[in-house]
Amino acid sequence: MVTSSVVGTALEWYDFFIYGFAVTLVFNKLFFPTSDPAVGTIAGFATFGVGFAIRPLGGFLFGHLGDRVGRRATLVLTTLVMGVSTGLIGLLPTYEAIGVWAPVLLTLLRVCQGLGAGAEFGGASTLLCEHAPPARRGYLSSYAQTGVQIGLLLGTVTFLLVESLGSEAVQAWAWRVPFLLSFVMIAVSLYVRLRVAESPVFERMTANRRTIKLPMLEAMRRYPRNFLIGIGAHICDTAVVYIYATFSVAYVQETLGLPRWVGLTA
Repeated sequence: MVTSSVVGTALEWYDFFIYGFAVTLVFNKLFFPTSDPAVGTIAGFATFGVGFAIRPLGGFLFGHLGDRVGRRATLVLTTLVMGVSTGLIGLLPTYEAIGVWAPVLLTLLRVCQGLGAGAEFGGASTLLCEHAPPARRGYLSSYAQTGVQIGLLLGTVTFLLVESLGSEAVQAWAWRVPFLLSFVMIAVSLYVRLRVAESPVFERMTANRRTIKLPMLEAMRRYPRNFLIGIGAHICDTAVVYIYATFSVAYVQETLGLPRWVGLTA
């Protein structure tokens, strides 16, 4: 169960993180071309932000689905949503080829990524928690967060390897490789997740016919304080992580004028 959570979460968040690296390294030129590279980067980060704006919707939508049809089936679906949308980014024509449709399609696929990411972390944590013995729920659920950090590491290493091919290769074709790898990772993630049993807590709820019609509203009504504290706490740590993982890479390259590999290595 822990292996399934770590592997699945790592691969899904690899997908989510590599978009941030691509914005700072190539998307600002290939999908948002302007005379000022900084303007292209800002436009690219705007589409990066779309993924965050849509993540709560993904959590609510797939969380509701998980409470109705099952945790495992929902996680399999989110794996497909995230993996396919990321792989398709690697196949997109650039602005030079199809004009304004390039950033439009890129943004739509980023929306799909946001839906998948919003569902992944909560779903994996829930499945871990509901499989764990009561005395070890906090500890075992933390492995979902471990998967997120492994995904960040995988994405960074992948772009470091791509960067080693040289700027011309990166701009021409190599930037696509990290995204296309997502098609392979879908298979790995599904292989692991399809071997995990459904949550025993969900099975008991289903057997006792205790499923709730609108679980999100019920959670907000019964636990409003915990609900808001959880949101606020996660906003804090997520903001710090993405300053390091994405903005700092762009800052090192564009403001300090250092090679791109310096920021990625750091």
